[in-house]
Amino acid sequence: MTKALSEPAAADSAPAERPADGAPGGTRRGDLTQGPILRTLLLFSIPTLISNLLQTLNGSINAMWVGRLIGESALAATANANVITFLLFSAVFGFGMATTVKVGQHFGARNVDAARRTFGAGTGFCTLVSLAVAIAGWFASPTLLRLMATPGGSMAEADAYLRVIFLSLPFGTATMMLSMGLRGAGDARTPLYAMILTVAIDVAFNPLLIRGAGPIPAMGIAGSALSTALANIAGVLLLVVVLYRKDLPLRLRGAELRYLRPAWDELGYIIGKGLPMGAQMLLIAAAQLVMVGLVNREGLDTTAAYGASMQLWNYLQMPAFAIGSAVSAMVAQAIGADNHRRAGAVTLFGVTTNLVMTGVLGLLIVTFDRPLLAIFLGHDSPAIPIARHIQLICTWSFMLSGVMMVMTGTMRAYGAVVVPLLILFVSFYPARMGFYFGTYHWLGSEALWWSYPASSSVALVLTVWAYTQGNWRHNRGSAYRAGGPPAD
Repeated sequence: MTKALSEPAAADSAPAERPADGAPGGTRRGDLTQGPILRTLLLFSIPTLISNLLQTLNGSINAMWVGRLIGESALAATANANVITFLLFSAVFGFGMATTVKVGQHFGARNVDAARRTFGAGTGFCTLVSLAVAIAGWFASPTLLRLMATPGGSMAEADAYLRVIFLSLPFGTATMMLSMGLRGAGDARTPLYAMILTVAIDVAFNPLLIRGAGPIPAMGIAGSALSTALANIAGVLLLVVVLYRKDLPLRLRGAELRYLRPAWDELGYIIGKGLPMGAQMLLIAAAQLVMVGLVNREGLDTTAAYGASMQLWNYLQMPAFAIGSAVSAMVAQAIGADNHRRAGAVTLFGVTTNLVMTGVLGLLIVTFDRPLLAIFLGHDSPAIPIARHIQLICTWSFMLSGVMMVMTGTMRAYGAVVVPLLILFVSFYPARMGFYFGTYHWLGSEALWWSYPASSSVALVLTVWAYTQGNWRHNRGSAYRAGGPPAD
């Protein structure tokens, strides 16, 4: 990998380019297999980073409206409900990730029809799954909140918020599938346009639906959830319009619409790889669920402090999410183009870039934590000192987890999905939960916060070991041509 970094850009290029239809010559939109790696990585990740920034900013603004217009109990309610939403959304996220990887591989191999077939299969399947999850979530909302030990003072508000969010889940899933598919095909700008519209609508309607105006009744916390649902609908409509108006590579027309009914070979890959990938998200969500439950037992102020801290952590993780997404897409296309040396160099550039960006952002958050936390809690909130203490202990651990995200993005692009799942399990449960329960009797609530760096350290050590010593790269040469990426 070090040698690859010192090579000139031409040495890292894929084989001679062919356009998507297979005719010789020409160039192709969304090609990530050509050009200098760092420049390509940054140009692809910046739109994704801006999308993540807007999405997180939208969530922060919503939290601000809820906290200021309704109160701290409502903010605690959204913190509880959002963890459950993420948990259930993860049920379909893994299938979307599997679809994206295979779309990228087909796109790198210049086989756009195969990319459309995979994209259609994943979209059709995930839409059906999201409908089932939304229906089940609507009825299970009170039970889920009780399992989280949601404080009684925020139980009713959390239930009202969560039920409306469940109704918007199919639209959020459609947005996710379209955005992830387009990124797999090298297009990060179109999802950005949809995110801009989504955020603009949500920001405008959130206070309006919470407080009411004219003929619009005051809906309280349910109005915040409804605003999010309306914004998701607008976002997915824009994606569909742009997809067809610009005739982007993944658009389905005529007989291609049958791809929305998954063929068994496509469905087998999506489920086989998607289940472990989705399980990774479920492990993350379940760990957050457990953490929120443990935090809830420390009192309302600690819960509010933790909710505000999570808002800042959302920003802190954005560089890793954006760079990890870019690395995964670039590596998947490199696999399709049979250029594995470039794939290794992409990973090293991704790790380095992530460390720099996350480190700078973490320093800014710790330096200006009081005014940032006051945005969500108010300047005189008793939760601010607690939140500042949490930030000081936990912030640096996200640099470590960011390295893990980039490396596992590469492994995922190769189809190695079981090892990252096992690493997540060990780092979240034996490491994080084991640290908490093993030290709580003498650290008290401090065990909650110190479990973060303990977990991230274990995850980083295991990930570096698996990346450098694992067997997942041994069959990389012919695996894609044989019909898919190598197994674990």
